[in-house]
Amino acid sequence: MNEKYVPNTLRSRLKAGELTIGCWSALGSPIATEVLGLAGFDWLLLDGEHAPNDVLSFIPQLMALKDSASMPIVRPPKNDPVVIKRLLDIGFYNILVPYVESEEDALQAVASTRYPPVGIRGVSVSHRNNGYATIPDYFKVINDNIGVMVQVESRKGVENVEKIAAVDGVDVVFVGPGDLSAALGYLGQPNHPEVQKVIKDIFAVAKKYGKASGILAPVEEDARCYIEWGATFVAVGSDLGVFRGATQQLRNKFKA
Repeated sequence: MNEKYVPNTLRSRLKAGELTIGCWSALGSPIATEVLGLAGFDWLLLDGEHAPNDVLSFIPQLMALKDSASMPIVRPPKNDPVVIKRLLDIGFYNILVPYVESEEDALQAVASTRYPPVGIRGVSVSHRNNGYATIPDYFKVINDNIGVMVQVESRKGVENVEKIAAVDGVDVVFVGPGDLSAALGYLGQPNHPEVQKVIKDIFAVAKKYGKASGILAPVEEDARCYIEWGATFVAVGSDLGVFRGATQQLRNKFKA
């Protein structure tokens, strides 16, 4: 294997049932992302759904993480084969697909990350992910080295979670607690008992089908609870939240 090729170790760890701890990256700054990469998280989620990011802003952030031990993951704005194709081409190996509501959505998400004949990913001979055509075995191995995380965050998604989790190629069933709580009628209340019950049930379904389960949990008590419930793909905070909290705390020290 060409020395420039890096296997998707995060996917391997998740399939082995290892606990991985990550952090959300929403500031859209390569410097902030580089600093975040020094912290030693297992993975970093670069957000393209609720953060001011696009293909051009992601590239310098990927460059900033080149020497980091943290594996970059990207969340596209939607489950779109063209968008996903472009994100893979620029260098991502792991995709968190938002708003997956059905088996068909999950199948499309997986197919978008695989080259034919098993998928529909468009073929470019030279792009950043294959070292601009310097990795000769790229097309032979890449299908088995793309991680697919699907986000369940609606009533329909909950109703179809068994079918979603059963899709071959889905590695992680991820809960979006904010949207899920809103969809269940508890906007801004992800800790409502009914929401928590649904989250726990989703984790159980993921385990039943041999898939990892994940969630964003910036409150330590919540994160530890979800880990106890079996989640192995857990974001414990965000660069935006940490920055906002630390700067406010610093200002408060010197308020009159």
